[in-house]
Amino acid sequence: MARTSEDTTPLSELVGGLVSDVTGLLRKEIDLAKTEASEKLSHALNGIEVLIVGLVLAIGAVGVLLSAIVQGLAAFLGTQGIAQPTANAIAALVVAVVIGGIAWAMVSRGIGALRATNMKLDRTATSIRRDVDVVKEKM
Repeated sequence: MARTSEDTTPLSELVGGLVSDVTGLLRKEIDLAKTEASEKLSHALNGIEVLIVGLVLAIGAVGVLLSAIVQGLAAFLGTQGIAQPTANAIAALVVAVVIGGIAWAMVSRGIGALRATNMKLDRTATSIRRDVDVVKEKM
């Protein structure tokens, strides 16, 4: 049986090469994991941005609309024969319900975007599985 150059390679060199390959592989996997985690975090931050914008708009809308719409609606109810204190209360309640509904829709949209963001590192996990299989084959 003829011996090839691989048959004459010392075991220490083979083990050293394997350790070097595995170390390089782990470094690449860590870099991939960092990149993928950064992408996932970026998607999650987009959902948080929508949530914050929705909350700021809801607060601003409450302030502006309560001062303008409540007074207008109360004035309208007053012309319909409702006593002014009762008209003020009804107008405030109606406006609060409408603004609360808008705020709820925006907050729900932001939370939905956060839930839709999949935080699993799929590419990294697939790559690590593939690398483990390659190392098993070499051993």
